[in-house]
Amino acid sequence: AEVMDGTRLLFVLFGGLLEVYCGVSANRGGSPSFTDEIPFKINWPGAEFTLPTSGALYKEDDFVIMTTTEKEKYKCLLPSLSNGDGDDDKVYAGPTPGDLLDPLFKQNSCSYRIESYWTYEVCHGKHVRQYHEEKETGQIKVQEYVLGSMTKSTESSRQKYKCQLTPYYPVLMAHGTACVLKQNTPRSTNVLYVCHPEAKNEILSIAEVTTCEYEVVVLTPLICAHPKYRFKSSPVNAIFCQAMSGSPLRPHSLSQMDREQELLKPTFTAAEESTSPVREEAFSSTHKPLVVGGQTQVTVGTTHISRLTDEQLIKEFLSGSYCLHGGVGWWKYEFCYGKHVHQYHEDKEQGKNIVVVGSWNAEEHLQWAQKNVARSYQFKDDGVQKVKLVSLFYGHGDVCDLTGKPRQVIVKLKCKESESPHAVTVYMLEPQTCQYVLGVESPVICQILDTADEKGLLSISS
Repeated sequence: AEVMDGTRLLFVLFGGLLEVYCGVSANRGGSPSFTDEIPFKINWPGAEFTLPTSGALYKEDDFVIMTTTEKEKYKCLLPSLSNGDGDDDKVYAGPTPGDLLDPLFKQNSCSYRIESYWTYEVCHGKHVRQYHEEKETGQIKVQEYVLGSMTKSTESSRQKYKCQLTPYYPVLMAHGTACVLKQNTPRSTNVLYVCHPEAKNEILSIAEVTTCEYEVVVLTPLICAHPKYRFKSSPVNAIFCQAMSGSPLRPHSLSQMDREQELLKPTFTAAEESTSPVREEAFSSTHKPLVVGGQTQVTVGTTHISRLTDEQLIKEFLSGSYCLHGGVGWWKYEFCYGKHVHQYHEDKEQGKNIVVVGSWNAEEHLQWAQKNVARSYQFKDDGVQKVKLVSLFYGHGDVCDLTGKPRQVIVKLKCKESESPHAVTVYMLEPQTCQYVLGVESPVICQILDTADEKGLLSISS
């Protein structure tokens, strides 16, 4: 998530409209600083209005004075911090997330995800395995790799992972099958348990984050009983700006800007709508946003992309002129190949708020690809080797308030068969603060993965 603190939000929103803003009330000095996890919205009430009695709290002496370049003055009341339903402020004395998962670990329960070649097995609290079975002369031949297993040392270390900035609960599975590509270092897997009330401990995704180091996301209802992990509301905290000294209700330049934007909006007649090419995206979400601890860290959504011809769509996608969108809830995601990854929120009143998660730089990606696997293979049933996954590095995103460093994201493009040939699934993970993994899965991608070179760069097949 990306939101600036209250005073910076006001300054950026007004942009060129503002000449200066006056100091914050002296009584605000002891208040905690705003974080980038909480969305805000500016309201313009009249002189007579009543502060809301629910949600964020307000104090009459907690304000800033904003002055526009046209000398219009506004007194803006700032809300006290709120990041959900208030459970975080209560003392929690219940079981830890590890305790909540113990019944699952003790009942010898396993979850499976079947890919085109490999089958992935997560036996909770025990091991993670990938295997492939083939029948030869009446016998079953099994090819398998243990991606990690639970030992006493990893089991006792689970608590140190509890409730970091990420809203999932990680369980480390180490001591897997030796990895030839890493001097026979044992494979290892982080199993990330994410709250989802309707889930049945199923595997959401499996990714090879670095060579022979894996990440498995498991949806479970068990840790939803813990307040740090359950679904929470993500309230939009209002900032109330009241006109002062005869100033208009809203700044004149802001009202003028709104009118100009309305005039710029395209209008279509019924005839034009029926003959214009179909470029709109029918957003039909198949997953709810996974909001835990007030943060949207894992967001999954399936949409349907434009009904262009496959050849035209692929050309436009690889040129960066056709972008893929996804995500549900407050934040949506835009991936433009060879250009950028954006996180954005659209508001009818405030417009589009964009956060640059990562920008493309070919040289930086090539440097990244020298140290990481950019192209992964799988064998089809007919023995043909096919590219199953391409990973691309996008750096130089917007600076993260929490780390002081630019955001960066690894985009994982994966072939995913579907009854709908133009469906696309997008999910976002944040394994480390402001370092993301954007998964993009679609049947359209199946047609271009095999054009990837060893560095993961795609091209139009001849």
